[in-house]
Amino acid sequence: MDAGHALASPLGRITISSDAIARIVGETARECYGVVGMAGRKWLPDRAARGIEIGGNGDGVTIDLHVVVEYGLNLAEVASTIRNRVTYEVERLTGLSVRAVEVHIEDVRRSG
Repeated sequence: MDAGHALASPLGRITISSDAIARIVGETARECYGVVGMAGRKWLPDRAARGIEIGGNGDGVTIDLHVVVEYGLNLAEVASTIRNRVTYEVERLTGLSVRAVEVHIEDVRRSG
C-alpha cells in the first residue's frame, strides 16, 4: 500500500490512497462522452483503475490515464473534456489539488 496523499487541518490529518483517487478517475473517465474503455500497461481485469497512474507529492496530484475513444470523434475535444471533468471531480471529492492530468489516447474503436 502506498503512503497516499495527505490533507492537514487543525483537527488532524487525512490520507487518501492513490487507489482511491484512481477509482474516482476511472469512474469519471468512463462517464465522459466518447470514452469506450480504459487501456494501458497496468491491465488487470478485476481492477477498476486499469490504465490509471497517480503520482505527485505535497504540491499536488498528477494523473496519467490511458483511454480508448470512439472512432469518428474529435480526439482533442474528448481529451480536453476528460481532463476538465477528472480535475473537477478529484478536487471536489478529495479536496486535493490536481497539478496535471495527462490523457493518453491508446486506441480508437467503434462503440457498436
